[in-house]
Amino acid sequence: MNDQFLDFIKKRGFISQCTDEENLKKTLSTKTSGYIGFDCTSDSLHVGSLLPLMILKHYQSFGHTPIVLLGGGTTLIGDPSGKDETRKILSAEEIDFNKKKLKKVFEKFLSFDSSKENTALLVDNYDWLSNLNLINFLRDIGSKFSVNKMLSLESIKQRLKREQNLSFLEFNYSILQAFDFFELFKKYNCKIQFGGSDQWGNIISGIDLIKKIKNTEQVFGLTSPLITTSDGKKMGKTADGAIWLSKDKCSVQNFWQYWRNTSDEDVTKFLYLFTNININEIKKYESLDGSNLNRVKVILANEVTKICHGEKESKDAEQEAKKILVNRSLDLETITKCKNKIVLSENEKINFSLKEALVDLKLCNSNSEAKKLITQGAVKIDDKTVTDKDYSLNYENFINNELKYVVIYVGKKKYGVIQLVS
Repeated sequence: MNDQFLDFIKKRGFISQCTDEENLKKTLSTKTSGYIGFDCTSDSLHVGSLLPLMILKHYQSFGHTPIVLLGGGTTLIGDPSGKDETRKILSAEEIDFNKKKLKKVFEKFLSFDSSKENTALLVDNYDWLSNLNLINFLRDIGSKFSVNKMLSLESIKQRLKREQNLSFLEFNYSILQAFDFFELFKKYNCKIQFGGSDQWGNIISGIDLIKKIKNTEQVFGLTSPLITTSDGKKMGKTADGAIWLSKDKCSVQNFWQYWRNTSDEDVTKFLYLFTNININEIKKYESLDGSNLNRVKVILANEVTKICHGEKESKDAEQEAKKILVNRSLDLETITKCKNKIVLSENEKINFSLKEALVDLKLCNSNSEAKKLITQGAVKIDDKTVTDKDYSLNYENFINNELKYVVIYVGKKKYGVIQLVS
C-alpha cells in the first residue's frame, strides 16, 4: 500500500519534522506527487545530498510520483540557509552546464521512463520565475508574507545575529521557494515538499502561501535530519574535500573507501539511511564489533556504491581495495582498472615530487598538507615510510617492479597508484 511509505521512512530514521502526519498518511493512500528542490551551484551533488535522493527513490518505489525541482532561477539568487556569507553569483551559462550534469546524477536514483505511471519529473523553476512581473508578484504574492515572520526564520535570524551581510536577494529566497511550491501545486497537484531540517521555515512558508491562495489544507511538509558523522562533521565533508556522487569528480574507489572507512558508531545508521537492505537484516548487525563489524562496513560500501555507480563498479572497487590494501599484491588487471592513478611515460625523465603526487592523487588537498603528512610519517611508498618532505620519485622507484608501478599509501586506508608506461 502507498501509505506504508511514511512508516517505512520513519523506521529508517528519515523524519525530523512533519506537518499534520495523520492527514499526510491518509493523502499517501493514493498516488501523490512530492518534490525536493536542488539548487544548481555545482555540476555534481556530494554525499550530503544522498539522503534526500534516497527519500525520492523510496517515494517512487512506493508508487508515488517524485518531482526533482532544479533551481535554475533561485540559483541566480542563492539560499542563505546554513550559510555564513553570500554565495557567489553564477552566470546563466554556468547554471545551464550544472543542470545538464545534475540530471545524470538524478537518473541513477530515479526512473524517468515516461511509460511508467509514476515516472519521475524533472522541472526547472527558471521556467516560471524568469517570467514574473515584479509589480504583479509583489501585489499578489508578496502581500501574503510578513516581514516579521521572515525575520524569525532561522537562516535569516542567525545571519543577522552574527552581523553578517544578508543581501536583499537572499532575503527574498524564502518567498521564491514558497512560490515554487505553489506553482508545483498548481501544475502537478504536488502536495508534499521534502527537505533538510534547515529548510523547515521555507517549507512552512510555501504551505501557508498555498493555503492563503487556494484555501486548502491538503499540502504538507516533511524534513529529514541533517546527518553528521559521529565526530560531528557534516556528511560528505572530509579533510580531503567533498565526496562527490559523480565519478569524474570522485573516483569510484575513493567513494567506496569513504564508506568503508565509516566509524563503528555510524555503520548501522548509514545502512538504514543509504542502502536498501531490509530493516530486520540491519538489526542483526547492531550488536557486532571488531572484525565482524569491519565486514559490515564492506557491505555498506558495496551497497551504497552499487546504488550510486552500479553493481559492477562496486564489485571492482571491493576487489581492488582487497588486493591493494589487504594483500598488497597487484596484477596488471588491478593496476589497469585502478581509477586513482597517475600514468607517466618511461621515455621521459622521471623526477616527480611526492608532495605533488599526493595532491594529484587527491590523497590530500594541498602541498602544505602533503608536507605535513610526510613529516608525520603517514606516507608510504609501497612498504617504505617516507619522512623527507622534499622526496621525489624517480626511475629507481620503479625498476625493481616488473609491472613498473608504485603504490602510495596515506595511513592504512587511502592509496593511489603511479605507473610507468612505454
